[in-house]
Amino acid sequence: MKECSVRSPFDQKVLATFPYDQEADVLERVAAGHRLSQAPQSWPKDQRLLFLQSLAVALEKETEDYAKLIAMEGGKPLQDARVEAKRAVQSIQSTIAALYQWHGTEVPMGLTAATQERWAMTRREPRGLVLAVSAFNHPLNLIVHQVVPALAVGCPVLIKPSMKTPLTCQRFVRLLKTCGLPDGWCQLLLIEEALTEKLAADPRIAVLSFIGSATVGWKLRRQLAPGSIALLEHGGTAPLVLAEDADLGSAIPLMIKGGYYHAGQVCVSVQNVFVPRQKLDEVREKLLAGIKKLKTGDPLDPATDVGPLIRSEEADRVMRWIEEATSRGGKLLIGGERINANCVQPTLIEGAPESVSYYKDELFGPGMGLYAYEDFEACMDRINHSRFAFQASIFTQNMAKALQFVQRVEAATVLVNDHTAFRADWMPFGGRKESGLGVGGILPSMMELSREKLVIIKSPYTL
Repeated sequence: MKECSVRSPFDQKVLATFPYDQEADVLERVAAGHRLSQAPQSWPKDQRLLFLQSLAVALEKETEDYAKLIAMEGGKPLQDARVEAKRAVQSIQSTIAALYQWHGTEVPMGLTAATQERWAMTRREPRGLVLAVSAFNHPLNLIVHQVVPALAVGCPVLIKPSMKTPLTCQRFVRLLKTCGLPDGWCQLLLIEEALTEKLAADPRIAVLSFIGSATVGWKLRRQLAPGSIALLEHGGTAPLVLAEDADLGSAIPLMIKGGYYHAGQVCVSVQNVFVPRQKLDEVREKLLAGIKKLKTGDPLDPATDVGPLIRSEEADRVMRWIEEATSRGGKLLIGGERINANCVQPTLIEGAPESVSYYKDELFGPGMGLYAYEDFEACMDRINHSRFAFQASIFTQNMAKALQFVQRVEAATVLVNDHTAFRADWMPFGGRKESGLGVGGILPSMMELSREKLVIIKSPYTL
C-alpha cells in the first residue's frame, strides 16, 4: 500500500506518515455524498446555522494549536500562521452572517397583459456534491473557504487537501465532527492526482472547487461531466505601479510585506513592480533597506519574517528562474541565495526581460522584479499583455490617475494605495484569464455553489 510522508519544509523532519486512500473506499464516499446531495432537506437550514455557530466557538479556542501546526507542516512564519488561524474563525462567522443574505428575489410580473395574475420569485438551491481540491499555502483558511460555505448552503463536500499539508485539514475535519456535523457531509480524501482526475470526471460531482496550479485546474475543468461547474482559483504576476506622486513612506513597507509574505507563496503576492524612471533610484534604495531587515529561517521562531518554500524542488525552480533572469540582463540587487534546502533569501531583480519566467510566470517564491517606465499609458498596456489578470495595485495621490488605472487595467480587483496581496475573507475574490474562473469569498461562493429556481404562481389575487 502506497504511503505519503508529511515533512516539515524547514528541516525536512517527518511529521506523519499515512497510507493513501484506496479507490474503492473513495468511491463509497462519493456515493454517500451524492445520496445526501439528493436530499439536502435532511439537514435543515436552522440546524446548519447552529452547527456553524458551534464550529466558530470551537475553532477560536484552538487557534494557537492550529497556528503551530500550520507553521510546522506549511512553513508559514508563526506570526502569519496566527493571523491565518484567526481569519479562519472570522470566515466561519462571515458565513453565518451571509446566510441571512443568501436568498432569491422577486421577478416583476403584471407588466404586460400576458403576465397578469402571476407572481414570480426565485429560490436558491444547492448545486449538489462538491469536490474541493485545496492548496498548501493556507492549509486552514482555504479549507474553511471551500468547505464551510458549501455546508451552509446544503452541499455535501469531498475535501482533498494538498498532500504537502494534509494534517491541518485532518484536524479540521475531526473538529467538524466534534461540533456535530452529520455523517457524510464532509469527507476527507487523501488521494493522488490520478484519482483526483478520475473523480473530477464523475457525473455525481456537481461542483469542482479547485485552488492551485493553473495547469492542473484547467485540465480538470476539461474533464468535468456535462452540467458540472468549476470554480478555479489560480494565481498571477500581481503588478504594482508606483505613480510619480506615490507616498513611498507608506508604499514601501506594504510592498515588502505583500511581496515576501509566506516566502511569496501567495496567489496575489506582489511580483512585478513598475516605477517611474525618475523615481527608480529612490525606490531601489528604500526597497533594499527594507528587504535587508527581513529575517529568513525557522517558521516556528516568532521573529521570522520569511520562511521556507514548501519543497526543495520549488526552491530549485526559483533559483533557476533567478539565474535565467540575471543571465539575460536582469540585475540582482539582493538575495538570490539559498540558506538551506528550502529557504531562499528575499530577492530583488531589476530590469529582467519580459521573456523570462521571473517576469512572465507566477514566481510563487520570495522575489520581486523592479521595472522602470517612461509612460503611464504604455505601462498599463504592458500589464494588460499578461496572460494573467487577478489583483493589481497602484500607489498615487491623484484620483484621476487612480480611476484611469481602475478602468484601463485588466484585473478582477484593483487596489489603490495598497499592496496586491490584501484580502478580506468576505470580499469577492477570483481571477480572470488564466488566473481563474468563478468568484470566491464567503457570500459570492455561496451564490456560486447554489442556483436559482424560478417559481411562478398564477392567481387572481396577485399584483
